[in-house]
Amino acid sequence: MAGTDEDAVAAADDALYVLTAVLLTPAKFPSALGDDYPEACAALGLPPLADGYGLVLGQDGEGARWTVVIDDVSLVAVAIASWDCGMEYDLSPDERTVVAALPGWPLAVAVAAPGVPAPHDPAPELADGPALCPPDTSTWGPAQRRLGADEIALQWALWREQIDDAEFAPSRESKAGALAAAVGADRAGSADRADGDHGAEHSGGTSAPGGTSGSGGSGEDPGPSGVAGAARTRGAAASPGNGTDAPQGHSGIRRVLAEVRAYVDTPPPLGRVRSSFAPGEARTLRADGPGWSLVARTDDIAFVLLDDEPGEVLPVGRGPELPGLLEALDKMAVRPL
Repeated sequence: MAGTDEDAVAAADDALYVLTAVLLTPAKFPSALGDDYPEACAALGLPPLADGYGLVLGQDGEGARWTVVIDDVSLVAVAIASWDCGMEYDLSPDERTVVAALPGWPLAVAVAAPGVPAPHDPAPELADGPALCPPDTSTWGPAQRRLGADEIALQWALWREQIDDAEFAPSRESKAGALAAAVGADRAGSADRADGDHGAEHSGGTSAPGGTSGSGGSGEDPGPSGVAGAARTRGAAASPGNGTDAPQGHSGIRRVLAEVRAYVDTPPPLGRVRSSFAPGEARTLRADGPGWSLVARTDDIAFVLLDDEPGEVLPVGRGPELPGLLEALDKMAVRPL
C-alpha cells in the first residue's frame, strides 16, 4: 500500500495542522477521484475496505501537504457534521487508527495553516512515492463532469426550476448558464457545502481546529469552485418510455439509460449508484458510468451529463418509465449509514 512507511507516517502525524477532512466510503467519496468507490480508492493506492476510510488533509510544521488516512470513519463523520453546523471540533485521530500518510493532497484546498510555510509537497526522502495532486478540472472531462453532477444534486431546486415539463422539446436554450455561474459563486463564497465527493465532498466548515497533535487549522471545501459554472442545461430531453427513450433519438441519453437499466440486472462496482437524502419522501440518486453521470430525484426528473458534450446538462422527463427505473436504482443503491 502506498504511503505506509513508518517514517512518513510519523512525519505527518507528529505535527499536522488539519485543514479539512473528507469521507472515503462506498456511499460517500470524492467524486473527482472516480466513478465508483474502488476507483476512488485506487487513485490513492488504497484497498477498497468495506467500511471505508477518513481522509484528513493538512500541513506539517514545515508546511508540507499530507493526507492522513485513518480507519476511524465515525470520527471523521462527527467532525464533518460539527463543522457543517459551524461548531469547532478538534479532529485528533489516535495514531492507532492511522492507515497511511500520503504525501500531497488528492483534492484542492483553498486555505493554508497559519504560521507555517506555504503549502508544498514533502521532500522526496520523506515520501513513499509521488505526491498526490487534485484531478485536472481546468477543461471538461470525467472529473469536472462528476463534480458538475455533484453541484446539480446539491442545488437541485435551482436547476429544476429552469425546466418546464411542458416544454421538453429540442433547441430550447435555458437561462441556466447564468444560474450555473451564480451556483459557482455561491459555492466559492461558502466555507463548506455538502458531495461528493461532493462532492462533492464533505469538508470542514467555517472552522475546523485541531490536528493529530492538537494543532489548529481551518476547514475548507476541498473541491474546486464553480465547477457547475461551465455547465448549461439544454431542453432537449423527452420522457423515457415514449418509444424513443430520449430526445429526438439522442444517442448519448439512449446509451446512458441502457447502461443504467443494465445496472439493475447486473450490479456495477460499489458506489456507482448512490442514494442520499432528499426533501419529503424522495431520495437523490447519483449514478456514474464510462463517460456519463446521472442525477435524479425519485419523485421527479433526471439530469444527464456527458463527457462527449462539454458543459451540457441534459434533462430527462419523467414519463411512464423513469419512475420505475429510479425506484429500482434506489433499491440497489448504496446509502450512507
